[in-house]
Amino acid sequence: MAKLFRITTVPISVEKLLGNQLTFMNQHYEVTAISSDKEYLDRVGTDLGIRTHAIGMTRQITPFHDLKSLWQMYRYIKKETPEIVHTHTPKAGLIGMLAARLAGVKIRLHTVAGLPLMEAEGLKRKVLNAVEKLTYACATKVYPNSQGLYDFIIKEKLVKAEKLKVIGNGSTNGINTSYFDPALYSHKSKQDLRKNLAIRENDFVFVFVGRLVKDKGINELVSAFRSLQPPNPPASKSSHPITLEPSPLRTLKLLLVGPFEQELDPLSDEVLQEIETNPDIYCVGYQSDVRTYFSIADALVFPSYREGFPNVVMQAGAMGLPSIVSDINGCNEIIVNKENGLIISVKNEIAIQSAMKQLSLDNQMYKRMKNNSRTMIKQRYEQKVIWELILKEYKSFL
Repeated sequence: MAKLFRITTVPISVEKLLGNQLTFMNQHYEVTAISSDKEYLDRVGTDLGIRTHAIGMTRQITPFHDLKSLWQMYRYIKKETPEIVHTHTPKAGLIGMLAARLAGVKIRLHTVAGLPLMEAEGLKRKVLNAVEKLTYACATKVYPNSQGLYDFIIKEKLVKAEKLKVIGNGSTNGINTSYFDPALYSHKSKQDLRKNLAIRENDFVFVFVGRLVKDKGINELVSAFRSLQPPNPPASKSSHPITLEPSPLRTLKLLLVGPFEQELDPLSDEVLQEIETNPDIYCVGYQSDVRTYFSIADALVFPSYREGFPNVVMQAGAMGLPSIVSDINGCNEIIVNKENGLIISVKNEIAIQSAMKQLSLDNQMYKRMKNNSRTMIKQRYEQKVIWELILKEYKSFL
């Protein structure tokens, strides 16, 4: 059986970005997932039923550490002689593609699922541009996971068009609509979770899922949400009532699901303070299963500055939620404006505020978009269709 290496910088990408796709591919190839953090990676490998091999890599620009990673990657690839090396994420792409080329691997594939250089400037932008060009030069095929990324790569002249291909309608892994299915959650279970969070049945809940960082638009989101609240909201979270009395008022709530990364991309002090003290903002941290939080929400707000092809927007749609998203690649392909959500300009607090207000007040528009959301995801991004298309790519090379 031919060997297939799938490489990511950190193992959470193996778990969340690729997941059961690797189990599926393991039926056709001998799959090895390569990433950093051996303990975490081994656990993911056991869950997925695949081989793993740990090589330390960082997400920052660390030349000396990167050279060490490159040497270790080269030695392992040279020893194992895989037929296909397929990389994901920027650092793993650079190290994996360069090592595979040096080791003489003939099929070298790289998926682009977001470009940090889009938000970079000056010298950092030049360095990141050079890194992408080197990665693509070492690859035999490059897969942008959205049409927007494809167009950006061509515009920036990072590689020639004949080396590029978007698989299906986009996405790295598609979406398992049997797993992300609102029918799995009963009315009672949703009532109980809302009650635990002190959210009334009549409240309108906006949810954000992802890293709580500047690049995801959290500063603008929190500020926009605060501006929609009454002039004198309760002063702190201690004012959450223990017993919820029925209320005819439809209060807006903001549910933040995901970890802070203050050391990499910090939020402003004012926004951190607002998240900490505002009783209508709920921050539940990283969750291994986000479906329960989608199940109690009314709409997703995802004002990110840059994306490849965001899984979160597909997940929310599969769970029957309309979405407010930035007009960036990936987001503006999953969401069709006013059909299954609203598309707004990037880094625009006023636009976020206006869209949130419109979605929570225009019940007819909301119901129409909600009814469309799951159907539109199932028609375009069903997971097994994406897996079969990737498998078809592999077979075409072999």
